[in-house]
Amino acid sequence: MALRERLDQDLKTAMRASDTLRRDTIRLLISSLRNAEIENRGALDAAAEDRVVAREIKQRRDSVEEYEKAGRTDLAAREQAEMDVLKAYQPEQLSPEDIRAIVETAIARTGAVGMADIGRVMKDALSEVKGRADGGVVNAVARELLKGGQG
Repeated sequence: MALRERLDQDLKTAMRASDTLRRDTIRLLISSLRNAEIENRGALDAAAEDRVVAREIKQRRDSVEEYEKAGRTDLAAREQAEMDVLKAYQPEQLSPEDIRAIVETAIARTGAVGMADIGRVMKDALSEVKGRADGGVVNAVARELLKGGQG
């Protein structure tokens, strides 16, 4: 089922169940998808839709961190709940073992030997994960493996 159809169905279900958090979050996602279509001047393909969902999740993750730093646990909890709703619409995420294997392969392909090569490794690894893993997680694994290679 296409993402749009699924969102429309889930929106109706949330409205019937009076689930305001889910309803509002889905509406925000639909709005973001429409804005992306306007910006793109046409319909989005599945990869572009996945990027929009990932961007919305990242915004929520950043907000949670900022609210927790400011001691606003109530707002952080709301953002976390929205992020949990949004995660249902992103592609299946890679396991930590899969990410590690992809980064190891990227290191071997690029011939990286140290931290100076992290840019090449990240470019190669991110092209392979394509929205199925958070860039920060990929970066942390790459740094860990490249630091290990130096010592």
